[in-house]
Amino acid sequence: MSEADNLSGRVKRYARVGAKVGGFAARRASGRLFGMEQDRSGQAEALHAILGALKGPLMKVAQILATVPDVLPEEFTAELAKLQSNAPSMGWAFVKRRMTGEMGPDWQDKFKSFEQEAARAASLGQVHRAKDPKGRELACKIQYPDMASVVEADLKQLKLAFAVYRRYDPAIDTSEIHVELSERLREELDYRREAKNMRLFSEMLKAEKGVHVPSPVEGLCTERLLSMSWLEGEPLMQFVDGPLEDRNALARNMFQAWYVPFYNYGVIHGDPHLGNYSVRPDASVNLMDFGCVRVFKPSFVGGVINLYKAIRDDDMDLAVHAYETWGFEEMDREVIDILNQWARFLYAPLLEDRVKPIQDDGGVMFGAGVAAKVHRELREIGGVTPPREFVLMDRAAIGLGSVFTHLKAEINWHRMFHDLVDDFDETKLAKRQKKTLASFDIPLS
Repeated sequence: MSEADNLSGRVKRYARVGAKVGGFAARRASGRLFGMEQDRSGQAEALHAILGALKGPLMKVAQILATVPDVLPEEFTAELAKLQSNAPSMGWAFVKRRMTGEMGPDWQDKFKSFEQEAARAASLGQVHRAKDPKGRELACKIQYPDMASVVEADLKQLKLAFAVYRRYDPAIDTSEIHVELSERLREELDYRREAKNMRLFSEMLKAEKGVHVPSPVEGLCTERLLSMSWLEGEPLMQFVDGPLEDRNALARNMFQAWYVPFYNYGVIHGDPHLGNYSVRPDASVNLMDFGCVRVFKPSFVGGVINLYKAIRDDDMDLAVHAYETWGFEEMDREVIDILNQWARFLYAPLLEDRVKPIQDDGGVMFGAGVAAKVHRELREIGGVTPPREFVLMDRAAIGLGSVFTHLKAEINWHRMFHDLVDDFDETKLAKRQKKTLASFDIPLS
């Protein structure tokens, strides 16, 4: 299949999806006009049809939204969770064209071997195993054709889907969410940027013996080709029934992999998807896929810590300050009381200085219940507009919480958290962040 043929197929797909969106909007409008209220599960299925038809980058967005429970109500997250992120891999003819375009006609001379079959297919590209001339194992990620135009088309469909959703559920204004997700998706198209992110994470996590980051290979990376060292590991789900000691060690390593960069540098890996890490026999973690990386202002990191203290000390003024630091506007007591329900759920594991599971109160089901209650109450008061920075922070917290729940880990979350934040100083973080990011040519937010 040529790239032109592939693009033509995508254009037809967008036309079909546009028709679905328009049809759904028309049915919704007629239902209101004649006083017929459609059931929410039916609406959820319609939204799933709108988004699920894309089979491209937008599915990754849908999955992110599905794991941030306070963005969409339960019926919609259940439907979005059904979307699959893996796309069918492109064949050898495409691989040869792409590699020739990126590395020149003699590209195969730069490798000792290069496997024709993709080892993994994802939403933006596929990974092939290879060996460099010295025999070192490599992972070569090749971007699918025409992805820049695909992303832009998908983002337009997402904006339309958000508009449809907003008409019948005003609890969450998704405008800032769309801006945030748009920027992150566009960044993921640049594999040179991802290589910089990879080097940055190697630096930030160099003291963490339980976390491994691949190394990009100089001379074998372009904007649409990312070659890196291959890391051997197994899926996390193979460890969920292992000895408690191993599960606890794995949980600690996952905690450090995400939160050492956040609290020490204001940087977070925004996609704790099961496919983005693997586990070694010693319970150490291979961290992968650095396209979705977010840099936060030091004040935002300070706000995360301040809200923890506000929940712990029942300090309403400090809670107001934390939310306003993040960019929430017009925060009255009623809104804060509603948002604090979700905050108490997220911070609960950190409040008690003892060994415990990540969640004592029913785990995922309890969290879903809290999210549903928060969403319902926000809708009743007219809704809120979450700041754009909030999306990936919430995504990481929920994604990691799910991992810890699967592992049934029992550790002292309070102490792990305090080991990272007790010496927090916003000014020192700002200096450290600026210096570290500059050394890898990564811009501040």
